[in-house]
Amino acid sequence: MTERAFRTSDFDFHLPPEQVAQAPAERRDASRLLVVDRSTGELHHRVFSDLVEYVPAGDALVLNETRVFPARLLGRKATGAAAEVLLLHPRDGEEKVWTALVRPGAKLKPGRTVEVGEELSVEILDSTPGGERIVRLVTPLPLAEALDRYGEVPLPPYVERSATETDRERYQTVYARERGSVAAPTAGLHFTPGLIAAFEAKGVRIARLVLHVGVGTFRPVEADDPAEHRMHSEWYSVSREAAAAVNETRAAGGSVWAVGTTVVRALESAATEDGRVHAGEGWTDIFIRPPYRFKAVDHLVTNFHLPRSTLLMLVSALGGYELVMRAYTEAVERGYRFFSYGDAMVLL
Repeated sequence: MTERAFRTSDFDFHLPPEQVAQAPAERRDASRLLVVDRSTGELHHRVFSDLVEYVPAGDALVLNETRVFPARLLGRKATGAAAEVLLLHPRDGEEKVWTALVRPGAKLKPGRTVEVGEELSVEILDSTPGGERIVRLVTPLPLAEALDRYGEVPLPPYVERSATETDRERYQTVYARERGSVAAPTAGLHFTPGLIAAFEAKGVRIARLVLHVGVGTFRPVEADDPAEHRMHSEWYSVSREAAAAVNETRAAGGSVWAVGTTVVRALESAATEDGRVHAGEGWTDIFIRPPYRFKAVDHLVTNFHLPRSTLLMLVSALGGYELVMRAYTEAVERGYRFFSYGDAMVLL
């Protein structure tokens, strides 16, 4: 039997605009949870705090500890015209030299400066072949302090409002530790300290890794053949402790539950064909889509993703295309909230 050749259009679906969540739920773990049972094909509608009922003692729950930083800098050019800089990642070995996106791109050429605040300006140093800019942050302050003072939380493009102080807290997981993401690992937004404690009390092993989410996570797949899509790269780090937790869990017959597609990308990048996860760090451009064979991940907790996106393809690779698309159809029909601040699903 030959494998089905998927087209990008196979991952399209209609979503009413009012189902794009513009703000978080009042309580993190009060979001809805669509439970997708791969063994029976059944769908169950629960709340997120019920997740602890589904993860057995002895299994491992893997979290991404990346921290969103205030990467969006609004300022003025020398002419007084508005300008925007979105910091992506620091250049190797340079704390204050970064790769960035700028607006208006046509006007912000090398040699120009954007004044962001009294103690922060951005010098445009160079352009990259991909249209990004190499910039230098000029500030007498420690960089983290300057960004906290003058930067904004970079909300996703489909959240159609300005960032607020509330977003600094809620567009961040409660366990975020290492700064570096320009977008939140959104499946983790539903967890509270109490819910994590409930997993631990049950005997579920909690493992933690880091993958810094890049702006490419929002990039649509424009080619009709997904194989022609150029996947974005993201930096990840899997510690010896995290690798051991995953390997020991699977050796003992337990399962690995990834909290978010970012955890899937990190673990699958760090795993060898025999299913062992190896400690290490680096950049990954892994593109997981049907019929991918998973090496290290058994179950997935995730939010609802954009139509035609690489993330929906990843979820379909693990959950099975027909079942995942049926789950999405039901989620739309039942009024689930979608995308970063929306509801969640779990693949059993």
